[in-house]
Amino acid sequence: MTLQKTVAALSLISSFLLAACSPTMEMDGPVTVARTSDVTLVQITASGAGGLNAQTPYSKKAIEAALPGFTAEGFQSATEDRTEWAMGAFNSDGFQVLQIFKGDGGKIREVHGVTHHLTGPNGERIGMTFDEIGTPRSSCRDGRNLWRGMAICQAAGTKNVTLVYAISQYDGPFDRLPPEAQLRKAALQRIIWYNR
Repeated sequence: MTLQKTVAALSLISSFLLAACSPTMEMDGPVTVARTSDVTLVQITASGAGGLNAQTPYSKKAIEAALPGFTAEGFQSATEDRTEWAMGAFNSDGFQVLQIFKGDGGKIREVHGVTHHLTGPNGERIGMTFDEIGTPRSSCRDGRNLWRGMAICQAAGTKNVTLVYAISQYDGPFDRLPPEAQLRKAALQRIIWYNR
């Protein structure tokens, strides 16, 4: 990863941490600090992520051609069960927007949306809560391995888009979802499209 992209990634992480720690104010009811964005760089749908779809080859050249204005760089990232090499798609400011994983036959296996500057198939954005999105508990399961303690949920109206929620201060048991009150406050961390 280049120095510019490393600095940009650290800057993005810092902004998320600061936003997560920002207090709310009281003025005729609660006012919360903005956690999401109204800028959309990519939309993830059942068909794909932006210009990436089931036919896109897993290569730097093909990924950059499918996402005009983006650059692709290799790096290591965690999926639910392991850490593996992937391609990061960075916008013109150097912020990572997508993580792209290699599948069979030289195609893309899955794409993870990892910034609040994208939307899911129903308008979901990173940073929104489980309650704000309206995800039914019945569409979810508990995360395992590297995503232990997270809620893994099907996006409404899709069979191949998953929403991954982080559950603040959840300390188990890890073989089931947390109580409803805790789950409602969980924050969306990733929107994942699977090439199925």
